[in-house]
Amino acid sequence: MTQESQQVDVVVVGLGPGGESLATQLAKAGLKVVGVDRRLVGGECPYYGCIPSKMVIRAADALQEGRRIPDLGGASTVEPDWTPVHARIRDEATTDWDDKIAVDRLEDAGVTFVRGPARLTGPREVAVNGATFTASKGVVLNTGTEPSAPPIEGLADTPYWTNRDALRTAEIPGSLIVVGGGAIGAELAQAYSRFGVQVTVLEVADRMLAPEEPEASRLVADVFGRQGIQVLAGVSISSVSYDDGHFSVEVDGQTLQADKLLVAAGRRPNLADIGLDTVGLDPSARAVDTDGRMRAGDGLWAIGDITGKGAFTHMSMYQAAIAARDILGQDGPEASYTAVPHVTFTDPEVGSVGMTEKQARDAGLNVRVGTTDLASSTRGWIAKGEGFIKLVEDADRGVLVGATSVGPTGGEVLGMLVTAVHGEVPTDTLRSMIFAYPTFHRAVEDALSRLA
Repeated sequence: MTQESQQVDVVVVGLGPGGESLATQLAKAGLKVVGVDRRLVGGECPYYGCIPSKMVIRAADALQEGRRIPDLGGASTVEPDWTPVHARIRDEATTDWDDKIAVDRLEDAGVTFVRGPARLTGPREVAVNGATFTASKGVVLNTGTEPSAPPIEGLADTPYWTNRDALRTAEIPGSLIVVGGGAIGAELAQAYSRFGVQVTVLEVADRMLAPEEPEASRLVADVFGRQGIQVLAGVSISSVSYDDGHFSVEVDGQTLQADKLLVAAGRRPNLADIGLDTVGLDPSARAVDTDGRMRAGDGLWAIGDITGKGAFTHMSMYQAAIAARDILGQDGPEASYTAVPHVTFTDPEVGSVGMTEKQARDAGLNVRVGTTDLASSTRGWIAKGEGFIKLVEDADRGVLVGATSVGPTGGEVLGMLVTAVHGEVPTDTLRSMIFAYPTFHRAVEDALSRLA
């Protein structure tokens, strides 16, 4: 028998980083908030994404630095060991994939937590576990995405890995095939390789890291090749099979084999079964359209991956703050996506913001480009760091509309470029800055002088 409807102020469906933050803000502001999630509170990032993957990458980078000692100042022998990495992910990051700490934090803030599959049943109504919640202010959707797999013959019948499996495993394989050369595939491919795994990356697009500038793709692919990672781009995968503990992948007439197969070929939005049709939205859509205040309808907001503005934790948190202000009736800027930063944590790191050169030209801008090798900075030369800075300027306005920072700390150097794009800082002003010596940032100064 269905329970009587419970009256609340707001229901937040999906408690990934943005949803958890939003529910907490609203509860602390005095609203009666129900937060619902069928999985772990905190979402993908702390348990299977950002945090554990960067733990693996940090360990892998330390191994690589150890191998560089003979080139820089001594002798070294490096012996990879996955055991402390797995223990740190299990014990420090995820508490053995238990969200009690996150749930307690949420409830201590005043949020009522319900675990289970939620479904919209009409405007401002959410059903979960036989109960119905009616929200006087409305509902916030933050249902996120999950790993998807391409329709390759035989793949679904095999025990392939997603990123979740790759980051939960207690033992690493001797060999690994990675399907997908995007950020997740590239990061895990290089990290596993540094632990002694023989790695092959398969990418159906004509280059890995396809959304990035072509120069970034070429450099990372070249580094991978020199480090023993085979990268096959522009390939067609016809079938996958699994037998006697080994995967076989048919790729353009050749058979590749490995102990494990990691599928990192994109993610799909969790929208199909949450009742979008009951509020006049298309359940087959790839994203929920929102306005500048994150409104998707009357009494309905959407944030995070499902808005299609980038599957990044920082995007979800950014949108959560905007939605919170709107729900609480507070003033503040609306959402703007002209300066969205993102970083792929390979070595070298690939950080980018705004438009690529091609996107800017396709938009009809009068484009000037400035590119410089990282070694043009003394710090880059000293560190033997590979990378570059690429700036994309709207010459008519004299401001940067995009930038790419590739290097040992590419994501950190990106920060000043994000500020420049977001704040529309004139390039003449940037040229007049004092850049600390010797830092990687000096390469930005050189790139500015090359805008042409």
